[in-house]
Amino acid sequence: MLTSLDHLIINFDHGLRTLFGQPLGTTRANPATAVPDNELTDTEKVLSARLMRVNHAGEVSAQALYQGQALTARTQAVRDSMKQSAIEENDHLVWCENRIHELNGHVSFLNPLWYVGSFSIGALAGVAGDKWSLGFVAETERQVVKHIEGHLQRLPANDLKSQVILEQMKIDEAHHATVALKAGGVQLPKPIAWLMGGVSKVMTKTAFWV
Repeated sequence: MLTSLDHLIINFDHGLRTLFGQPLGTTRANPATAVPDNELTDTEKVLSARLMRVNHAGEVSAQALYQGQALTARTQAVRDSMKQSAIEENDHLVWCENRIHELNGHVSFLNPLWYVGSFSIGALAGVAGDKWSLGFVAETERQVVKHIEGHLQRLPANDLKSQVILEQMKIDEAHHATVALKAGGVQLPKPIAWLMGGVSKVMTKTAFWV
């Protein structure tokens, strides 16, 4: 049996891995590995790197949300579900970071801020109760899918590597939303969903440049 201190230490270690180390994923193969590395102009590389930086920052936030929600979840089943989704999303984190480096870009300098803020929000969602916490996951993933669809339209046509990464991420995010709803998640009130969307826009617009 783990104590509250044990859980805090585990979460701190997870945060360090997310921000500065090697996240623990499922070891799935990067979907972009077998895709041709088409030549991009300098302008196209900059755009792709910035878009993938936004997606990477989103995955940093997702890790923090899941960890915060798992920490305050009421039941072990919900806690395990959160942790499993977090492991699967770590794949996204690694894929995005690798692609950013290939494009000679950098991850967001504000990632520690995104992590701390998202962890706090996730913990509060967990305190509200499992059905609301799961509903929060479903709404978050729904917004992420919409966000990825927008990026797929903005990516340079020749950047097939980034495209296949985002396509797989889109599939995974939709799956996590479905899992959360089936586990008992409820639809969030519209004002909360709108607030979540507003916060997300601030983060994505900032991470695009910083």
